[in-house]
This record gives sequence, C-alpha cells and structure tokens, in this order.
Amino acid sequence: MSTVPRSGPHLGRRSRTPRPRRSAADAMIPAAEAIARFAAGLDALLPADKRLGVAVSGGADSLALLLLAKAARPGRVEAATVDHGFREASRAEAEKVAAICDTLGIPHTILTADWIIPPSANMQAEARAMRYRLLADWAEGRGLSAVAAAHHADDQAETLLMRLARGAGVRGLGGARPRRSLTERVMLVRPLLGWRRADLAAIVEATEMEAVDDPTNRDPRYDRSRFRRVLADADWADPSRLAASAAALRDADEALDWALAPLIETRLMHDEPGVTVDPSGLPRELRRRLLLAGFAMLAAPVPRGPDLVRAMAALEAGETVTLSGLKLQGGDHWRLAHEPPRGR
Repeated sequence: MSTVPRSGPHLGRRSRTPRPRRSAADAMIPAAEAIARFAAGLDALLPADKRLGVAVSGGADSLALLLLAKAARPGRVEAATVDHGFREASRAEAEKVAAICDTLGIPHTILTADWIIPPSANMQAEARAMRYRLLADWAEGRGLSAVAAAHHADDQAETLLMRLARGAGVRGLGGARPRRSLTERVMLVRPLLGWRRADLAAIVEATEMEAVDDPTNRDPRYDRSRFRRVLADADWADPSRLAASAAALRDADEALDWALAPLIETRLMHDEPGVTVDPSGLPRELRRRLLLAGFAMLAAPVPRGPDLVRAMAALEAGETVTLSGLKLQGGDHWRLAHEPPRGR
C-alpha cells in the first residue's frame, strides 16, 4: 500500500490563492441585468457615442442614475450637483456627491444658484427653472450632448395626480417627456421613466452608499410631497399603471400635434396686422391648439389654461377679449392682433 506523505496540521486542506479585494468603485457596479435594461433605454434617447451629463442631487434616485450611466457609458459621463442654497446642509450634500464621483472616477461640478433675490413663493418651480438653466450652461461648457435627470415612474404617477387636481389638459397629464431640448445643442433625457423608485433604491442599497435625505420631500407645504403621501397610503393606486396612463396621454398629445400640423398651413393665415384662425368644423381640442399656434405666430406669451378656456368661450360667442397682450375678435373666424397701446 502506498502512503501519502503528511504535511503537518493542514493535512487535507487545499491551498487557496487570496482573492484580490474589490475597489470601492468596483463595489458600486449595478447588476448586469439592470445595466442592460438601462443602456437599452438610454440608447433610444441618445446615441451611444455621445457624451452625457448626469444631474445628481445625492438622493437615491439620482445616485442610481449615476451608477447606471457610468456602467452603460464608461468614460463618457460627467456629473453636476446644483446647490440651490435653500438649506444649510445643501453645500455639504453637494460635496458628498463630489466625493462619490471622485471614487467612481467621474468628473463632477457643483453649480451654485445665483439668485438675485431667493424666492419666497413658488419655490419648487423657481428652483426647477434655476436648476435647468445652470445644468444647460454647464453642459454646453463641457461639450455634453445631453443631461440625464432621474425622473421615474413614481414621479410620473405623482405628476399625473397633481395635474388632474389642477384641471390640466392632455399635454399636462402626459407628465415629463423622455426627451426635450434644453438648448439648441443640449437635450434633457429621462431614461428612468419606466423604473420604480424601489428599484432604484435597491441599486443604491446594494452598494452600501448613504443617499442624501432631503426633508423637503416630506414637507406637506409642497404639492408633490402631499401627493406622494396620497399614493403611499392608497392601496387602489398603482404608480406603474398611473405612469402607463401618463405615457398613453403623451402618445395622444403627439398624435394631436401631428393632426394639427396641416391645419396650421391651411387654417392659420397672416392677416396684417395679425393672424386669422378658421376654427370651423374642428374638434374643440384642435381649435384650442390652433389658437395657441396663433399666439406663437405673434410671439405672445402662452396663456394659463383657465384663461384660454374663457377666451375660447368668448370667441365662440362672437365676443372680443384681450389675453396675453393680444386683442381677440370672435365670430366665424377668429382674428388675433397685438393690443394697441393705451392712451393716458
């Protein structure tokens, strides 16, 4: 019988080569299935050879977007965080995002809001306008083709309910668009509209990163916070289905614009010093859009929805009204012209 030489107390154990430790950046790579899903959605919005900017607030949604974008477009991603200056912690939160981007090897810029006077009312709308202006300027300066925002299906559901409560029309109920222009050279893209908030949170939790907790997301003074709570408490409201309804309304809005295009050529005529609209025989929504096209032709501000509804009712009754600096005369044909200067 042959004998096997003994080798001390480790008899029977196989020697193992120590595995190399994963770097912090490697530990932040999402699952392959998530990367593939994200890449397919992003490619439909932006060609794969284009450079992408990512708007990162530090919340779980935007951190997930950052991780997915880096994995899907390695070497073609930069990030920016807007510090609105509304809260004392906002600068530290922006610097925290900068540190994460440094770990990931992603160039990052903090954009500071340059308020002349910080808004005291309608703060979320004012902040949104400031944010997109700063991001657009940053993207143009960095030669980026698009800026990605982390809006997702839960956001769409909240937006749909908010706008329903305000009496919005088809366009408003469609929610955020997957793609729109920020400037002539920079697009805003939203590749996460089909993702749930919980999916994005899970991506971040798997990395053990700590997302920023913005208390304004729970502040009942803001409409979105209140509707977020409504959705969380309503077992009858499925955010995915509400988001699907918003997508269907976006499709309907695009179809209406397609139907409107030839009408602008045939039903909207220059009639110095203004334009004439022929609304005869058209469905009400196409009459409304044709009237708005007249406002655009005269470079007049877009009126609020309720004001436009009242003006249409007056035009259909043959009356004359003023709106957005225009004089509108009703009847079989509607005539639009700039309101003459008022005398003293």
